[in-house]
Amino acid sequence: MKSYDPQMHTCEHILNQTMTRMFGCERSFSSHIEKKKSKCDYHFTRPLNPHEEIELVSRVNEVIGQDLEVKEHFLNLADATKKYNLSRLPEDAGDEVRVVTVGDYDACPCIGPHVSKTSEIGTFQLISSSCENDILRIRFKLVK
Repeated sequence: MKSYDPQMHTCEHILNQTMTRMFGCERSFSSHIEKKKSKCDYHFTRPLNPHEEIELVSRVNEVIGQDLEVKEHFLNLADATKKYNLSRLPEDAGDEVRVVTVGDYDACPCIGPHVSKTSEIGTFQLISSSCENDILRIRFKLVK
């Protein structure tokens, strides 16, 4: 299993759900999650404008500030396949799929470590965003 920072990894879940809610796009298809800074790539046809960047940061931090519980539960593979996109799970994930929930805001199959409450994450900061070849890259960090 990749060694993810629990705060940054949980923030990735919130960012993904926020992107889906704001723009109707799918969750990131590629990400690189590190303690100091991270990035997520989305299939997207244009760059974000400054107003959208500000709104994205505001919404992510609003969710973090709600002190939502982060929990896990397990579904059998057949039920999980009906409900979630499992393409990013490792092939050896097994017959049960771990689903991580961030309050009622997000639910996603995941194998990584997470915080127990969103208040443990810190403040989300957008470093930059860029769009090239219909791929929007969001670079971000957390400030404690």
